[in-house]
Amino acid sequence: MALDIAILINEEPVAITNESSEAEKAHYLAWERSNRLGLNLMRMTMADNIKPSMPKTEKAREFMIKVKECSQSDLADKSIVGSLMGELTTKRFDWSQPIHDHVTHMSNLAAKLKTLGMDEEGRLKKMKDQAVHFVSHDGASSSKGKPSKKGKKGKSFFKGPES
Repeated sequence: MALDIAILINEEPVAITNESSEAEKAHYLAWERSNRLGLNLMRMTMADNIKPSMPKTEKAREFMIKVKECSQSDLADKSIVGSLMGELTTKRFDWSQPIHDHVTHMSNLAAKLKTLGMDEEGRLKKMKDQAVHFVSHDGASSSKGKPSKKGKKGKSFFKGPES
């Protein structure tokens, strides 16, 4: 079963007619199946944030050419940067994996952003001071800077999933 026929052949085979031979019919059916499956597979594996920007086409070969054109444009870079930034800023550690894996994943995201020309390290360092200021003054009106000790049992330095 050759699923790459539609991508390898430059032109679509001639449509089936009553005068078509069995070989022509078989070739057209194989090409049509390859085209349909290849196109669906490429659309399914594409990132959701890129799908709307892709023009509609009914041929797998044309779709591959358009994907190549879009991947070499600024649109793809902006889309990738947007999805990486979204994941980097919203991902939280949830204790379902070792902390080493979480830190490694976050470091990989930052490295991918850096290769795309986004140096977020400097921007995040500038934001760090603002975040520390915000967190330190977040509950200042109610507790005057001292945490409540009501209901606490012993000293707990790390907050785990059951704490």
